[in-house]
Amino acid sequence: MTDGAPHPSGSAVDLLIDDVALVSPGEPVRRGWSVAITGREIVAVAPRDSVADTPARRRIDGRGGLCAPGLINTHNHTPIMSVRGMVEDLGFAPAYTPGVPQGHWLGDEETFALARLGLAELLCQGCTTVVDFYNRPDPLARAMAESGLRGFVGGRIMDVDTAALANGRFETRPDLGEATLADNLDVIARWDGRADGRLRCVLGPHAVDTCSPELMRRVADLANSDGRIVHTHLAQSKIEVERVQTRYGKRSSDILDEVGLLNDRLIAAHCIHLDADEIKRIAESGTFVAHAPTGNATGGEIAPIVDLMEAGARITLCTDSKSGDMFETMRAAIKVARIRAEGRFVLNAATVLEWATVGGAAALGMDGRLGRIAPGYLADLIVLDPDAPNLRPIVDGVGILVHSGSGPNVRTSICDGHIVVENGRPTTFDLETVIAEAQGVADALWERARAAP
Repeated sequence: MTDGAPHPSGSAVDLLIDDVALVSPGEPVRRGWSVAITGREIVAVAPRDSVADTPARRRIDGRGGLCAPGLINTHNHTPIMSVRGMVEDLGFAPAYTPGVPQGHWLGDEETFALARLGLAELLCQGCTTVVDFYNRPDPLARAMAESGLRGFVGGRIMDVDTAALANGRFETRPDLGEATLADNLDVIARWDGRADGRLRCVLGPHAVDTCSPELMRRVADLANSDGRIVHTHLAQSKIEVERVQTRYGKRSSDILDEVGLLNDRLIAAHCIHLDADEIKRIAESGTFVAHAPTGNATGGEIAPIVDLMEAGARITLCTDSKSGDMFETMRAAIKVARIRAEGRFVLNAATVLEWATVGGAAALGMDGRLGRIAPGYLADLIVLDPDAPNLRPIVDGVGILVHSGSGPNVRTSICDGHIVVENGRPTTFDLETVIAEAQGVADALWERARAAP
């Protein structure tokens, strides 16, 4: 079946999303259309009249509401949900902030409980694919497999002591590097390709200031051996930039380049404190930038994302745990770019929607499989509330989706052909239980933080 073609008579599909306004990157809004899904894939996209008689095992009546590709979040740490609403007024990141719960305090079950909450939020707000990495990656993968979400999971590889880091001391510990690298390799061995292929694993060196060049080189060698995606933070803070310059007399991007990581398999989050030469080098290397406008702005920072884009860098979007709402992220990207450009309209809705869909798909090696509503693409889709007043009137579907949409507008999320959110509620786990368990973990963590000297 091809785009716009009616379904062959008598051939049933698994799911028919009927009467929606399709919003897909690079295309005009198509109102009154339907999407047919069989198995994991979209098999037809057509005007509803041409598929009205198509037999379907299940139908979703979109009632003219917006339908978009599932949003792709390329940088996140679900367990950091435990400090949300607190750390934003204290520091730019928990690992660098004293007085808040630290990642190395978490056991497997605590990590699992917090990850489930973070994934529930992402799913319910229209994110169907996420890159999630933190220490203790095994329970992250377990939560991801349960959720029904498409996940790329990694560990937090580092050989700088996080207990000292939060108090401003940078102390290298080779044993920590060995342990965190082993955790990441274990999760690859146990989980890569599981959950019918929904779950993939990445290598996750934390950052250049928290990984020695020797450790980074080992990660590069491992990635080169099997073509694996690597995910890291780059130039995310002045602390990082100054520390790396003091220690090594180089910039963070110099070290990534020297060890063999600055290439088209790297996703580099933040990329705030870059000079013109670094911007050019990142663009030429094919590195993907995970832009986190909301988290950056919370820390009083704006990344030079338009400069990166104009240099040819490949851009994706992420929430970085401050929020699970990718709609907010798309809007924030536009707003902070215009502020940095002193009022010039340097970004628009169409561009950031591409970053949140096909841009993320390309970074994850799924170009041509994710990020569009078209036959042959995996069935990762979201359907928004047709009765939401903030989503009417529909004139330019991209504009209303990006500039006015929000996570709570999502009524249905479909991942890999399965309905994982229905009527705004997750179908793969009990939301009340997930919330209660995560609250208990957070309460205990904050009690420990307040008692710490």
